[in-house]
Amino acid sequence: MAMAPDYGAFVSKFILKPPPSQSPSLPLTGLTFAVKDIFDIEGHVTGFGNPDWARTHVPASSTAPAVLDVLKAGATCVGKTVMDEMAYSIDGENKHYGTPRNPCAPDRVPGGSSSGSAVAVGAMLVDFSLGTDTGGSVRVPASYCGILGFRPSHNAVSTVGVIPMAQSLDTVGWFAREPSVLKQVGRVLLELPDEDPIRPSQIIIPQDCFQLLSIPTERLTQALVRSVEKLHGGDIIKHSILGDYVRDNVPALSSFLSEINEDHLNIIPSLAALSSARQLLQRYEFKNNHKEWVSAVNPDLGPLISDRVREALQTTEENIDVCRSVKKEFHAALTSLLGDFGILAIPTVPGPPPKLQTDSSALEVFGAKALSLLSIAGVSGFCQASIPMGLHGNLPISISLLAKHGADGFLLDLVETLYESLKEQIAIAEKSV
Repeated sequence: MAMAPDYGAFVSKFILKPPPSQSPSLPLTGLTFAVKDIFDIEGHVTGFGNPDWARTHVPASSTAPAVLDVLKAGATCVGKTVMDEMAYSIDGENKHYGTPRNPCAPDRVPGGSSSGSAVAVGAMLVDFSLGTDTGGSVRVPASYCGILGFRPSHNAVSTVGVIPMAQSLDTVGWFAREPSVLKQVGRVLLELPDEDPIRPSQIIIPQDCFQLLSIPTERLTQALVRSVEKLHGGDIIKHSILGDYVRDNVPALSSFLSEINEDHLNIIPSLAALSSARQLLQRYEFKNNHKEWVSAVNPDLGPLISDRVREALQTTEENIDVCRSVKKEFHAALTSLLGDFGILAIPTVPGPPPKLQTDSSALEVFGAKALSLLSIAGVSGFCQASIPMGLHGNLPISISLLAKHGADGFLLDLVETLYESLKEQIAIAEKSV
């Protein structure tokens, strides 16, 4: 099948230049970027991944502050990217606008819902791009497309002028191929001062999380451990069982835990319960945001999205207060576990990207594992960076590092510090296969 030269990443192309500036050296000068079609750009309709949404909405009267910030920092916007409908999927397939082609693995899904933004960066069509991440919509496509992705601390970057999905979980994230660009964009969006990198106090590797992988655990942990030993010394590496810690320190999870089948080999019960709490809160807030429009318009949605939207619209207030307690307790528990400069290392997702148009029932276990891993940052509000770890069986894989809420600058510095060493270790690992 012939494919457009832009990998099907864009829903519309235009040039938006940075405003005139007196400063000769802005941090993002000369860089190009693309924007997920969930951000308002003045004069353009924000399409939200669905033609019925685009048809029933007028062009935006102003531009989202996050987009303005990177423009003012010297970057040039080259267009808006394809996304999953109503941001309600982590696969990246869109029945209306087509599925952006994964530049790393053309027969695999690109990941969503910020699919086009990830593909545009992975295919070298832009230097960086903006996306959003509620349940995993930056971290998953970053992993599947073999690039860097950053989900900042919750509420750290303005979501004004961004169509909400679920406000308690929504974040504005970004993608890049180079850690220096990832960090520069982060410094602009997070308004970070210039500071010297700080040595992490500990790097926690939870064995139970890595046992969820469909690839050998060592393929991810070995490169990380060796890089950390080389740069910071092995004394800061700690091994743990995260599931037990969460079970013992988040009592509000008990009502969700009672619904989890603990005999299931493929899950970590407390993280599966965490994922259930996140899902319920996400559905409830999605309903409050979009029920009126869905009921009035009865939009044409892809079958999977349609099912999710229908489930969301049937959600009641029951247990929503428990979800909020889970959020609060989990935030406190994880803060206490990591301390100011601790890092939690986990797989971003359980393995390489699934094949295009895989039957959803075949992906049920993979999806459940992915969402339990993704819910750690989602529910705690902590920042998370997904880092590409080369190819396994010719398919992209990744690892993620999490730091406490507000430690975004520390995490971005650490990613930049570790990146070259990780690449060396990955090359060694790939050669030995």
